[in-house]
Amino acid sequence: MSSRHRILAIDQGTQSVRAIVFDEHGEIVARAQVAIDECFAVRPGFAEQHAEHFWQRLCDACRQLWQAHPDLAGQLSAVALTSQRGTVVCLDKEGQPLRPAISWLDQRRADRLPPLPLAWRLLLGALGLRPAIRLFQTRAQSSWLRQHEPEIWARTRHYMLLSGYLNWRLSGQMRDAVAAQVGYLPFDFRRQQWAAASDWKWAATAIKREQLPELVAPGDELGRITPAAAEATGLPAGLPVIAAGADKACEVVGSGAVTADTACLSYGTTATINTTSRRYVEAVRLLPAYPSPVPGHYCTEVQIYRGFWMIEWFVQNFAAEERAEARQRGQGVEALLEELAREAPPGAMGLMLQPYWTPGTREPGPEARGAIIGFGDLHTRAHVYRSILEGLVYALRQGGESIARRARVPIRELRVSGGGSRSDVAMQITADVFGLPAARPHTRETSALGAAITAAVGLGIHADFATAVSKMTRIRDVFQPQPANHEMYDQLYRKVYLRMYRRLQPLYHELRRFTGYPP
Repeated sequence: MSSRHRILAIDQGTQSVRAIVFDEHGEIVARAQVAIDECFAVRPGFAEQHAEHFWQRLCDACRQLWQAHPDLAGQLSAVALTSQRGTVVCLDKEGQPLRPAISWLDQRRADRLPPLPLAWRLLLGALGLRPAIRLFQTRAQSSWLRQHEPEIWARTRHYMLLSGYLNWRLSGQMRDAVAAQVGYLPFDFRRQQWAAASDWKWAATAIKREQLPELVAPGDELGRITPAAAEATGLPAGLPVIAAGADKACEVVGSGAVTADTACLSYGTTATINTTSRRYVEAVRLLPAYPSPVPGHYCTEVQIYRGFWMIEWFVQNFAAEERAEARQRGQGVEALLEELAREAPPGAMGLMLQPYWTPGTREPGPEARGAIIGFGDLHTRAHVYRSILEGLVYALRQGGESIARRARVPIRELRVSGGGSRSDVAMQITADVFGLPAARPHTRETSALGAAITAAVGLGIHADFATAVSKMTRIRDVFQPQPANHEMYDQLYRKVYLRMYRRLQPLYHELRRFTGYPP
């Protein structure tokens, strides 16, 4: 096969947007990255950003590519988008945003909820599910909009995720990828389609079917680049836009974790552990298995919401010395953090961290908070930093054990991707905590690569996903577990970490009313 195929993958993340051109072997031909402004908050716990800002940054990233490689746009076979999950956009009948997008980081809650039909109330009550359904309703952005911005909600003709909005700007079509649907929407995750008309989710969210975009299967064409999008981005008008999936779903494919016994650990703003399976398996009851870009497959996932954002939190609050030294050296702070992590021994001298800086919806529970226990007078910033890395991996191991138990398939291999995977210390901790080899893919741009793989299959460049994954992904580094470290971590995990939440949960309930966040 020749090397003439070029696919542009656009990865619209939380902190930046990356425009990356891949060839059919999974090699990066060109790359551009543009920072995204931080979300703004009008109240504690809120997180919003203008939809137009996301679009303009996407355009900026594309134009950076063409400035460095003037002939590359004309060589593209297609473009595929992968995006942050759960960020929602309200559009009017002309497709114009009515308000800022509500970010997935947002913690607002509704308290006046749309009533469910009596039959559903009785059934869900009999099954003991009414508290879980109420939690779903309170967290649905549409519930909050209906309660607090009824005029905006009444004018909302199109309600979609950020991925759908960006696909609309690219193609002029109100369409989105099936594998991008992650959020508080009336979506049937088992059947991977909008819920049946009788489903309780329609009443629970107050969303109407006509407000939602048409769903397109992974690898199928969403539309083609419009003249307006061509002018804004520099992409050729008429270029196919191929449906891919959400960033985590694409990251799993791009890391090569496409079997149930291989877990993908994503070390990004949200840290996750995922496996891919033909079976619909909920790792936590009522926490759905999300659609995979691999048709007919699911991503069974456990999330740590703030994940490797905690590294940035540490840098901003406790690493002024490293920031100053990094500026003097003219380099990033990451290398200095590696040195800091190595100053503390494995186990951080008994310092144990529970990484619930932003709690989940069901497990560990909405009342959960972060905790660090075991402090002594010999502990330093190095121990705190290492305890963050270790705590995140403990939480992901717990999630992996839940996935394996529910799927009845043991995890035998690990793939680690995302920005945090660049840390050799984090990779070695991962291998030692899990007691399994931890493999780092050949590129850290696995979300974009997963989108490119999906497009390559859709275009027929590769016959199927198995072929595309084998041709376009490979392992660069493998970190083997060190037996002595694994034994120590295993004891800390079983005897301390797994007991922390249960012991601290009553205190979290008491603390919740003092946090200043929405109830």
